[in-house]
Amino acid sequence: MTDLPQQIDETIHSRKLLHRGQKILVAVSGGVDSMVLLHVLHELAQKNKWRLTVAHLNHQLRGRSSDADERLVTRVAKKLGLPIVTARADIKSLARTGKLSLEMAARKARHEFLAQTAARLKISHIALAHHADDQVELFFLRLLRGSGSEGLAGMKWRNPSPANPKIQLLRPLLEQSKESLCDHARAKKIPFREDASNQWLDIQRNRIRRELLPLLRRKYQPALQRTILRVMEILKAESEFAVAAAEDWLANNSGTGVPPVRTRSFPQLPVALQRRCIQSQLINHGIPADFSLVERLRTSPGKPFTVVPQIAVFRHASGRLHFRDSGIPTVEPARVEIDLAGRAGDTRFAERRISWAITPQKAFRTPQSRAGQECFDADKIGHRITLRHWLPGDRFQPIGMQRTVKLQDLFVNQKIPRKQRHKLILAVTARNEVFWVENLRISEHFKLTPQTTHKLTWRWKVGENARLRVSAHHVRLAQLNNVRRKQN
Repeated sequence: MTDLPQQIDETIHSRKLLHRGQKILVAVSGGVDSMVLLHVLHELAQKNKWRLTVAHLNHQLRGRSSDADERLVTRVAKKLGLPIVTARADIKSLARTGKLSLEMAARKARHEFLAQTAARLKISHIALAHHADDQVELFFLRLLRGSGSEGLAGMKWRNPSPANPKIQLLRPLLEQSKESLCDHARAKKIPFREDASNQWLDIQRNRIRRELLPLLRRKYQPALQRTILRVMEILKAESEFAVAAAEDWLANNSGTGVPPVRTRSFPQLPVALQRRCIQSQLINHGIPADFSLVERLRTSPGKPFTVVPQIAVFRHASGRLHFRDSGIPTVEPARVEIDLAGRAGDTRFAERRISWAITPQKAFRTPQSRAGQECFDADKIGHRITLRHWLPGDRFQPIGMQRTVKLQDLFVNQKIPRKQRHKLILAVTARNEVFWVENLRISEHFKLTPQTTHKLTWRWKVGENARLRVSAHHVRLAQLNNVRRKQN
């Protein structure tokens, strides 16, 4: 008999996640994690006088499989004698109308459903099934995106719902490994369903789970999970201190009670605190605080930077940020989600017609440069992509280059007018990796190689800016000539 329920009970009480007699809404998807959470909380409910309600949202993304998830959760809830609330959401429509990725649309819909259900039933706490393996995957996902210590600290045991700050989200399983949850499910014969999308390697989190982490455990650190969780705990504590210190300095122009900080001006603050002060002010104004923007503001007082259309920001010598109209016309941040699984198709976006076709690559040939056409490795791109315009912070690895560059810097180097930059179309993968920028070079990572098995031929109606088109054409020719010389 597993001692998992006892461990989770001790965690809940030691971290004061729940109190006796509390009402709890349990989010259950039908997967092994949430089904184990439901059964464990049900087992502990009598001793703690908890009153459980099950909540399930059918995302309708996997057809009959999604419906089967809903039937399983409903059947189990009834077997346990628990009330259940179910709902359905057309995630594809929500993503399209809200101009979001499928993942973001599903997350938003899920949080809104849970918060609305909890508020209607007068339940103040929602239990989620995130576990230790999720934390480790999130650490590497954010590490590869260049997150700071706050992001690398991972999920919290408790935090307010993004859909309703009056409702608390709880994660009682954060200390438990996926393996321990699966062992408990087998020992207790707990039914669950596997989500086939967890096997898709075009999703970066899945590649981290199935390729990177096994490699690190096998070759570098067998106790990877314990080590990473310890690092996350350290980062969490240090991040919380830095955030508190920055907010206190901004509020009082003094320190956090630490004498060396109290009397310092902004230039005299430690670099970490300078960054936190800038980051906090950007976030409070709803502006993404990417590292490069924070560094430019930190090191260039008085110099304005355009952060979003019509908004420029500069840092006063005092450390305060000032925001003003940038004079750049606002561009509608439209986006279109495309599923390439059909092998061929077309769409219209920003007054352009874009078509594509996926075919087997029987023999590798260096693509010939053609106006309005590019070729990519279809398997690397995956079957879900998004068309949108440039956003501040977007990065891109042009063909022939060894590292990514900021698109803004590439635009400057190519002498693309500022007004034109926001009109160019970008194509990005489900991992938000840019693989195509209209009339510019393709991405190094997604180019055709001798190892390519499926080729994506991408066509678009050539834009009216002939100078951009000719410039991009010559750049591509130069790159292809360099590649040919190296191959010869």
